[in-house]
Amino acid sequence: MKLPIIRHLQRNNELEKLENAIEVLENYTEHRSVKDDEMDVIGELVSNLCGAVEVQKMIADGLDEKDAANGFMKKVIGSIDQ
Repeated sequence: MKLPIIRHLQRNNELEKLENAIEVLENYTEHRSVKDDEMDVIGELVSNLCGAVEVQKMIADGLDEKDAANGFMKKVIGSIDQ
């Protein structure tokens, strides 16, 4: 996950577009001919898209953009440390 990419996606796309992109990428991975290296790239894309969705939802709940992005990254780092 890369915070600058998450911010860029969140700022430049509507929630519905982000969710649709996630759905398409997840569907793509279900095909049997997708290789491991492709799965890695798609996984990174989906992670960043999901991050953008979460940040957008936090902003919609009243947080400002900076606090939403920082809060999201703290949540991610906290889950990795466990």
